[in-house]
Amino acid sequence: MFRALAVILSLISITSAYAVAPLDTSSQLIVSVRDQKLMLVRNDGKVAIYPVSTSMFGLGDAWGRMTTPLGNLAVEKKIGDNAPVGAVFHNRRLTGEVLQPDAPGRDPITTRIIWLRGLEAQNAHAFQRGIYIHGTPQEKEIGRPASYGCIRMKSKDVAELYEQVPLGAVVQIIPDRLPKMEKAKPRQETGNGVVAANVTPQPPAQIGAATLATPPSSALTVEQMRMAGALAGERQKAKLASSKRL
Repeated sequence: MFRALAVILSLISITSAYAVAPLDTSSQLIVSVRDQKLMLVRNDGKVAIYPVSTSMFGLGDAWGRMTTPLGNLAVEKKIGDNAPVGAVFHNRRLTGEVLQPDAPGRDPITTRIIWLRGLEAQNAHAFQRGIYIHGTPQEKEIGRPASYGCIRMKSKDVAELYEQVPLGAVVQIIPDRLPKMEKAKPRQETGNGVVAANVTPQPPAQIGAATLATPPSSALTVEQMRMAGALAGERQKAKLASSKRL
């Protein structure tokens, strides 16, 4: 599914040059209206699935309809860094109030705001309409359509998601079920601070001519790629020195 997304993104980039946040494909979100679930995807694998609530008024992007738009959107703004779980927002500003889950008689936006911008004609009004992924104290309603257009999450879930989704991440809101995906491979940080796939390192002795004959694959760690490059450099130097002697 996300291989096809690369083609979509190439078209989107032409029409979304005005967007403040550049697109970032390191992480993606898929929201299933049918399942009432959100899936965080990284490296073509699922990282987590959360229950959500989309609009009780149905689907669409018309002004004044309070519906949830479909299609490809992007994370344009993130609001609520380090706010307490359950913190209440009014006009995207913290009020100082903190609510517990299912606080009676209250239905404000809480905890975090992930503000979406539409990338297609079918969701072009999303940003101006204030379509967010956000927390809600009405957690007993999560798992069925209950919002006024936004995508609601449990406060602890949206706080967790907020930390994992960069600005510019693509958000696909689909009417169908979530696609079936394998779990994403865990990632590890190398000594350089570079994040790489967590793979079993190949012993240096096994990195030889056969490896250098082809471009380094994504299965190699950064250190292995460096070693392969160093060996290729030494071979090139030796070849130049031999040609000079001749």
